[in-house]
Amino acid sequence: MRYPPESQWGANVGLAIAREFLNPVKRKYPELSYADIWTLAGAVAIEQMGGPEIPWRSGRTDSTTPTTVPDGRLPSANKGSPDATAAHVREVFTRLGFTEREAIALIGAHAVGRCHTDASGFWGPWTRAETTFSNQYFRLLLDENWTEKKTHEGKPWTGPLQYESADGSLMMLPSDLVLIQDPEFKKIVQIYADDEKKFFEDFSTSFSKLLELGVPFKSTPKKRFLW
Repeated sequence: MRYPPESQWGANVGLAIAREFLNPVKRKYPELSYADIWTLAGAVAIEQMGGPEIPWRSGRTDSTTPTTVPDGRLPSANKGSPDATAAHVREVFTRLGFTEREAIALIGAHAVGRCHTDASGFWGPWTRAETTFSNQYFRLLLDENWTEKKTHEGKPWTGPLQYESADGSLMMLPSDLVLIQDPEFKKIVQIYADDEKKFFEDFSTSFSKLLELGVPFKSTPKKRFLW
């Protein structure tokens, strides 16, 4: 993601801030690849926010040329209808080798952070504790009454379709809402809403798998560390 066009793709808008934040680490430890630094930072951040330990190992290498992969292969927030969006979620994660359960565990990372209108066009946090990793995202999906956002700060909402809680303080994307609109997805959401420990266990395994996709490691999985 260091080079255009990938660094400028809509799904990556705003990540320049994180990359720049980690540049001093690269300068201090030039022998480490950017890919190892970024993935390790993600694993550490999750644990520091109260989430599970993430098994991690080094061995990623950096490309010296821009990607030739086309844009549009990452999950989209909305494909026009709940059925189409649910099918899209399945297609993206299946292509990457994830089961539905692994996919929903990964989407549970929406427990932290928020959307910014100057980045994605959407606005607001998913949860009431956006710097705490928990299963609150799944609990809120089931417990809140989500309606289409119509106004923002007293004016008509002109951004893309999103949903908000009854008090307007929280948001969900169309791709979030399909997790309770699709019967099979909703079963998994219910599991994680009821059992944070199970969510943490599944997320740890799935996120570690995500961080290792396509990497020809010379080390074995036994060389993973916990952070």
